[in-house]
Amino acid sequence: MQKLACTLAVLALALSGAVSHAQDAVKVDPKHYKVEFENDSIRVLRINYGPGEKSVMHEHPDAYAIFLKDSRARFTLPDGKSEVMEMKTGETRFTPAGKHLPENTSDKPFELVLVELKGKAAAK
Repeated sequence: MQKLACTLAVLALALSGAVSHAQDAVKVDPKHYKVEFENDSIRVLRINYGPGEKSVMHEHPDAYAIFLKDSRARFTLPDGKSEVMEMKTGETRFTPAGKHLPENTSDKPFELVLVELKGKAAAK
């Protein structure tokens, strides 16, 4: 479970193969990440990937992921290791802070809501 959660937090290798540090997913990949709500405690993202689409290396703080559709995705970490995960509609997972590059490995859309934690709750 911890390995799985780390892989998600994640939410990874940049397309060029070299990134000195990851960045905010909304800034580096606005095609797939949209802020739905934000306050001093949380930021809620809606995440959508079409079949076969992938992102760039980015990072998230501690968060909770709520999967809106059955999904299959590969999460590549900065060290090049990756893990393929399957998620079910309605499934919720805690994802600790981390960096990754997600890729929808399915022929169906990959959709979720990510509730990122801010402040002391998310401090490392």
